[in-house]
Amino acid sequence: MALISVGFPNKHESSTVSQDTGLHYDRYLREVIEYLEKDPHFREKLKNANMDDIKQGKLSKELDFVQHNFRSKLDELKREEMNRLRLLIKAKHDLREGNGNTLDHQALLKQFEHLNHMNPHTFEVEDLDRLIQSATKDLENYDKERHDEFKRYEMTKEHERRERLKTMNEEDRKKEEQHYEEMKKKHSNHPKVNHPGSEDQLKEVWQESDGLDPEDFDPKTFFKMHDSNGDGFFDENELEALFTKELEKVYNPKNEEDDMVEMEEERLRMREHVMNEVDTNKDRLVSMSEFIAATKKAEFHEKDEWGTLDQNPAYTEEELREYERQIANEEDDINAKTAELQKQREELERKQEELNAQKSGLKQAMEEMEKIKAQSLKAGVKEPGGAMAEGEPSPVVPGNPQPLPPNHQQQDVPVPGHS
Repeated sequence: MALISVGFPNKHESSTVSQDTGLHYDRYLREVIEYLEKDPHFREKLKNANMDDIKQGKLSKELDFVQHNFRSKLDELKREEMNRLRLLIKAKHDLREGNGNTLDHQALLKQFEHLNHMNPHTFEVEDLDRLIQSATKDLENYDKERHDEFKRYEMTKEHERRERLKTMNEEDRKKEEQHYEEMKKKHSNHPKVNHPGSEDQLKEVWQESDGLDPEDFDPKTFFKMHDSNGDGFFDENELEALFTKELEKVYNPKNEEDDMVEMEEERLRMREHVMNEVDTNKDRLVSMSEFIAATKKAEFHEKDEWGTLDQNPAYTEEELREYERQIANEEDDINAKTAELQKQREELERKQEELNAQKSGLKQAMEEMEKIKAQSLKAGVKEPGGAMAEGEPSPVVPGNPQPLPPNHQQQDVPVPGHS
């Protein structure tokens, strides 16, 4: 199909890439490949290049001869990718800003090895070289990560089953164990699974999927029929499609005993096996010549049955115990942090109660002061016929500037001209 299973066809026909690689820069990778395919010079060089030349960067140097309009488009694609990465960095910054942490944008950009971040404007030879190297390395690690993830899935499933048994009484536990063993036995009771890539396996596809007589099996015709995009190669997805009939012998989504996550792991194991046997130049593709050569080997005609996952457990008992120790340690850490948070919460609640008590005491004191003040003001008001309050000014007789003494009884004074 294409270089590193995502693009760069080795034939004149243009390929249409539909399968996502799972890489975080998948779109950028595909768009770069698409435009490089359109350049006649680069396409011609690519047709004659082998995987070693590509990995060693020899093909990248041909970028200098790519037409200007294609180079301009590659520049634009790189700028768009840089903007995308900056948005990712900004998102990280926004998430961490609340902690008062500052981010070094250049340091963050270094984690994106698929382009040269020091030159954010133009697509150069180094960018193509980085893109090829990163995609090759990341895809090589992709299967290992999938296997590791599956192993964790299986160990978690078994750990949870055992923990669930601990919560049961003896009678229920025996019933559960019996049911578990019955499901295992039922799952393992399936028709023979042919070795992937063997004559029997391919002839079964030829007969059941293609509707042809197995006696008329022809490797070249078979290859062309299942090279779905017609590029002259089996990529990983085209290979995996060949194993569907074998997988259906073991897995049925309607059956309680069949786990579809395990089915996908089985598919991956089958594909890896065929790639290891047939992909002689290790470019993650199977050419027609490699396929034809494999059908001429003695191993192709062997009748061995494929060992499924129930015969090849994903983990050992020791690995499970170690995994459970890790889980226990993580739970202890979580419990310790929970206890510390609870302690902090109780301390905050205690301080809040103290603060509330202080506020209540202050409020009572203020109310008492207001009460005393009101009583003082009330006591200072003069009542009719009563004694003058201390400090109250003495009355003054008209025409006499001197104030009268306290408690003085004013007498009538004759006014001239009146009798």
